[in-house]
Amino acid sequence: MTGVVVLTGAGVSAESGLATFRAADGLWEKHRIEDVATPEGFARDAGLVHSFYNARRAALKKARPNRAHLALAEFEREHRGDFLLVTQNIDDLHERAGSGNVAHMHGELLKMRCGKCEKVFPIDCGIDAREKCPGCDVAGYLRPDVVWFGEMPYHLPRIERAIANCALFVSAGTSGNVYPAAGFVGAAKSAGAKCVELNLERSANGGWFDEGRYGLASEVVPEFFAARAGTGA
Repeated sequence: MTGVVVLTGAGVSAESGLATFRAADGLWEKHRIEDVATPEGFARDAGLVHSFYNARRAALKKARPNRAHLALAEFEREHRGDFLLVTQNIDDLHERAGSGNVAHMHGELLKMRCGKCEKVFPIDCGIDAREKCPGCDVAGYLRPDVVWFGEMPYHLPRIERAIANCALFVSAGTSGNVYPAAGFVGAAKSAGAKCVELNLERSANGGWFDEGRYGLASEVVPEFFAARAGTGA
C-alpha cells in the first residue's frame, strides 16, 4: 500500500489568523459554542447564528494559506500513490493552497444548505434568517452547511475506506478530543498504517501514534512532508 491519509484540524489554520474552535474558556469568538454550533442554538436564535458565520466568512476573505497548507498541496501533487486530505476545518485554505482531494468532514463555511429542500449552494457573503432559498424560494430555512454538535460528519464512508487502505496516517493540528476524528488513528493502526502526529503539543490521543513531532504547523508540517515528497510513502 502507498496510500496516505492526512487529517488536519484547527491548528493548521490558526497561523492564518482563523480562530480555533475550542478556547480554554469555552467560548468561540466571544460566543458559547452551544449558541452558535448546535441545531438547538440555531432554533433559538437563527439571527445570532447567521451573524456569527457571516463574520467568519468576512474573516476568511482576509486569511491566506500558510506554509502548512502549501506543503500538503505540494506533497499531494508529487505523491505517486493514493492521497486523501481529511479536514475538520470549514475554511477553504487547503483548496486555495492547491489541494485537490479534500474531504471536509465538518462541512464548508462557503456553502449554505436549505433545511426544507436540502439543496446546497455556494455563498461568499452574508445571509440572514429571512432570506429565501435559491432552490425552493422559501424563506427561513437557509443555514450554514457546517456540521454542528449532535450532527453526523460528512464523507465518513469515503474516509473509512481510505484509512483502511493507507500505509501512512498523519494527524496535523488536532486536539484529539473530537470524535469520530479522534478515532481515526486507531482505525489506521488496525489497518497496519504508520501513524504520525504533527502538532503544537501532544494531543489527547497522542499515545496511539508511532511518532510525534511538535511545534508550529507552519514548521513541522513542511519539514515532515518535504522529506517524503516523491517517495510514494
